[in-house]
Amino acid sequence: MAKIKLTKNELKKQKDALKMYQRYLPTLMLKKQQLQMEIRNTESRIRTLIAEKDRVNEQFKSWIAVFGEQGYFTPELLSVTSLRIETGNIAGVEIPVFKGAEFEVQPYDLLRTPLWLDTAVERMRQVLLLDLEAKTLEEQQRRLERELRTTTQRVNLFEKVKIPETKANIKKIRVYLGDQQTAAVVRGKIAKRGMERAAE
Repeated sequence: MAKIKLTKNELKKQKDALKMYQRYLPTLMLKKQQLQMEIRNTESRIRTLIAEKDRVNEQFKSWIAVFGEQGYFTPELLSVTSLRIETGNIAGVEIPVFKGAEFEVQPYDLLRTPLWLDTAVERMRQVLLLDLEAKTLEEQQRRLERELRTTTQRVNLFEKVKIPETKANIKKIRVYLGDQQTAAVVRGKIAKRGMERAAE
């Protein structure tokens, strides 16, 4: 605990600090709750996307045999050309928000390629979209968790350190000032009696 002055000015300063801590603490606690709720929502959305991706991948398993067919489906066939990510704000935290992606499909001869290639390209596009959205949500979650740690530290600092410390300081100053006032009254009475005796 820092050394404090035992004066009326310091008492006012400590009271003002206590009011400030007590005013900001509920706001910080509300922010903490909001962040916790958003993290749970984000985790839920990530689980939903992963489940959807797993479902699409399950459907893909029946296609795996044809992927090996004369190298029609190559990694170069489908590529992401741009991501559409906007910036959102949750409880004062800037987060990325996935809005979609643009893909480029390399041209292929429709007459010389198997019919399944169109469907395979579309399924691969779905998987990539789900994967990109999940990665964006994971980044959201990281940022929210980082802010939650900071907010939790502040709540704990106010709740467990600053408010009790300030209350103790106020009590200490009040006791000291009360003792000084009592001592001044006693000295005044002694001085008054001394003057009365001297006057006799």
